[in-house]
Amino acid sequence: MPQASAQYGEVRHDWTRQQVLDLFAMPFNDLLFTAQQVHRQHFDPNRVQVSTLCSIKTGACPEDCTYCPQSARYDTGLEREKLMKVEAVVEEARAAKASGATRFCMGAAWRSPKKKDMAYVTQMVKEVKALGLETCMTLGMLSDDQAKDLADAGLDYYNHNLDTSPEYYGEIITTRTYEDRLNTLSNVRAAGMKVCAGGIIGLGEGEKDRAGLLAQLANLPEQPESVPINMLVKVAGTPLANNEDLDPFEFIRCIAVARIMMPKSHVRLSAGREAMNDEMQSLAFLAGANSIFYGEKLLTTGNPEANKDMQLFARLGIKPEEYHQHEDEAEVAAGLEAQISEQQNDPYFYDAAKA
Repeated sequence: MPQASAQYGEVRHDWTRQQVLDLFAMPFNDLLFTAQQVHRQHFDPNRVQVSTLCSIKTGACPEDCTYCPQSARYDTGLEREKLMKVEAVVEEARAAKASGATRFCMGAAWRSPKKKDMAYVTQMVKEVKALGLETCMTLGMLSDDQAKDLADAGLDYYNHNLDTSPEYYGEIITTRTYEDRLNTLSNVRAAGMKVCAGGIIGLGEGEKDRAGLLAQLANLPEQPESVPINMLVKVAGTPLANNEDLDPFEFIRCIAVARIMMPKSHVRLSAGREAMNDEMQSLAFLAGANSIFYGEKLLTTGNPEANKDMQLFARLGIKPEEYHQHEDEAEVAAGLEAQISEQQNDPYFYDAAKA
């Protein structure tokens, strides 16, 4: 029987590759049991943080990330769009809040923002934050000055994923280095913002690479507050379009290992959730995932519809995590819980908790 309370649950920055592989090698039931014990040491197991993601500038990215439909190097049929106007982004944020999101994430398909863009994105941050939402952005690589500008505007989180292990990284991306990514995370931390950093599972990597990715994240000087674990979305026209499907249990193992290694971080079910049935998502929550993107689209790929998420939350007895910084956040949480109650009043709703 694993002894989570004795061996795991504390933040560490000295994980070896072999120690991570030992976690992956645990029997599945023992791994989930351990992850759930760790999860309960730091979080309410029946609360999930809810975010919405908006693509503020779509397509025409110069990078060659082999999984990404937004790369200008691949013909994926994606329509290119210019940077959205500030007013349009604020409207999207207002709608996201009304539907129950507590964090609004804004993503732009850039290698890094240009000087002329910074005034627009900092204004977006200020106006979205004024709505009573947490703010997050992913704009590519950041210099220290750009990170400071975003922090001064009030940005809460900056997302910049490591994608995979250092050893496998060159198989996926050649237009920016692993060190480039680590430098951006360092600049974000130095500016005082919270870090959102994770990776993608299903790129063709092996278990050693998954262990290497998680070790890199856990061994950062300060672990990311948010760790998105993405499952590859295979898009026609990208080099990875014909990759083999990922074994769902391997994905759940990654969630559980991430929870054990980064016990105080939010572990997010991110890209690929549209392909997950309710049972797989439920296992992910049991393994320690406690954050989701909520809404119909995640940048340029599909995401489960919001009402389907609320149905699953109701069936599992899960409620959205509240954001306490703003006084009116209780209204947002109440709105989400009202949606859940409506699902429970549906004559076709089955409440597993009462079975």
